[in-house]
Amino acid sequence: MSWLFELHKTQPVAHAIGVLSFVCVLGMALGSLKYRGIGLGTAGVLFAGIGVGHFGEPVDHATLDFVKEFGLVLFVFTIGLQLGPGFFAALREKGVKMNALAAAIVVIGAVAAPVAGWIAGFDRAAVLGIYSGAVTNTPALGAGSQAISTMAGVTDDQKAMPALAYAVTYPAAIVGIIAALLILKRIFKIDAVKEAASFAEANNRKVEKIERRTLVVTNPNLDGLPLSEVPGREEAGVTISRVGRNGVTQVAHDTTVIQSNDLLTVVGTPDALDRFERVVGHRSDQDLVIDDSSLTSRRVAVTTRTVLGQSIGQLGLTERFGVAVTRVTRADMEMSAVPGLHLQFGDQLQIVGRNEDLDRAAKALGNSLKELNETHFIPLFIGIVLGVVLGTMPIAVPGMPQPVKLGLAGGPLVVALILGRVGRIRHQVWHMPVNTNLAFREFGIALFFATVGLNAGAKFFATVFSATGLQWLLAGLVVTMLPLLLVGILARIFLKMNFIDLSGLLAGSMTDPPALAFASNVAGSGSPAVSYATVYPLTTLMRILSAQILAIVLFG
Repeated sequence: MSWLFELHKTQPVAHAIGVLSFVCVLGMALGSLKYRGIGLGTAGVLFAGIGVGHFGEPVDHATLDFVKEFGLVLFVFTIGLQLGPGFFAALREKGVKMNALAAAIVVIGAVAAPVAGWIAGFDRAAVLGIYSGAVTNTPALGAGSQAISTMAGVTDDQKAMPALAYAVTYPAAIVGIIAALLILKRIFKIDAVKEAASFAEANNRKVEKIERRTLVVTNPNLDGLPLSEVPGREEAGVTISRVGRNGVTQVAHDTTVIQSNDLLTVVGTPDALDRFERVVGHRSDQDLVIDDSSLTSRRVAVTTRTVLGQSIGQLGLTERFGVAVTRVTRADMEMSAVPGLHLQFGDQLQIVGRNEDLDRAAKALGNSLKELNETHFIPLFIGIVLGVVLGTMPIAVPGMPQPVKLGLAGGPLVVALILGRVGRIRHQVWHMPVNTNLAFREFGIALFFATVGLNAGAKFFATVFSATGLQWLLAGLVVTMLPLLLVGILARIFLKMNFIDLSGLLAGSMTDPPALAFASNVAGSGSPAVSYATVYPLTTLMRILSAQILAIVLFG
């Protein structure tokens, strides 16, 4: 077995791959352990790496550097692809207020970290790790470490120090976030279960479900008009799928001429249907969907690239195949199929017609399960290339001593957010199945954590059990809790924010899944995830940029 113990000398790359895999196995097993629903998750790989790095043989640094950066790029790019479609929408309406509060938390923490470091006399590199660990944000650690690795005058010890400080402050930060939530709950005497019920009631009123209704044409002004000329249809955002006359039901076309006493199957939100009903006539209890067995409905997925970007009106399914589109489901949102709605890859269309017509329409739309579950690698690598280009591009910022670079954490994230929102460019589609996205993301962050842990392992235990380690930990708790308590108190007093929204906001501003799990357990509801998801994209981007700016300010 002597060859195995000499592997780090004889075959350093093979040794590095074996050690990284071993660390990931140990770390994921450690991360799967939970106490009251809270565990380390993939962050367990970091601590496994520290242990192996402390007791094992050194691993080839060139290999570790490559794996660390590649893992970070995979992690942030897949996050950006997933969040891109909802990122810009989250900045509207309610999201503006929430993202402003989350941004305030980021800024306060980014200021508190160097102030605490200056008061305590910490090494500048340690401040970056304290900041990243205190806000439990791995991309920030990657951005800060990558930034100082390219700067002149930074020693090898300083390059390893951010990971060391991150590992010291990270576990305490999880406790600090939960403690901040409990303190706010105690200060304002919050009944979390009662507020969860209030939150559900308020939000259920705002979300209008799409429903179907049968209307009788009694307005004499509509007699003899084609459906395309019926007033108020597009303004109300309703879709007409069937027309019944003298016991015969047919698919509704824009050119279908309606007559008095015709029955119309109309799809839309309750308010839209009420408005349209006043134009058409009155409601009927008869259901054309049940009465006519010759017409059926089917859900079809859009996977054909030639139809992407076209509106439902431009697609002309009614004229081409004799079928009507009644609803469109995109992600978890169901919408009425208005003519101006543009199609994206993976949209689910509810179409109505006869079976043979539905077959032809489904073929035109694609409806390929294989396409939906396929990962498109060409656009994936195009996106990574563009992210690397953007990340390494110097950006001059007035007042900064040197140009800012988004780095290999920020560049791929920004590009992925944009590409995820755009969806496609010509025939290239930036679509990744959810399971594949999650697999790439976990793989990337596991590699990053493993390499960070292995690099930090040699000095970790000597540091964490020293006076310096204790000071780092206390400083990290201040950076964790001060912004959360300040913004939480202001949001509760002046904005009267519901605790469900507030707890999700605070967990999201720290991009911390354990805190989200705790907030959901306290409320007995999964609703905090809504505000968590609303602020997560902007917060992640700001954490990355703030770590870069801190590195430039501290070492510039």
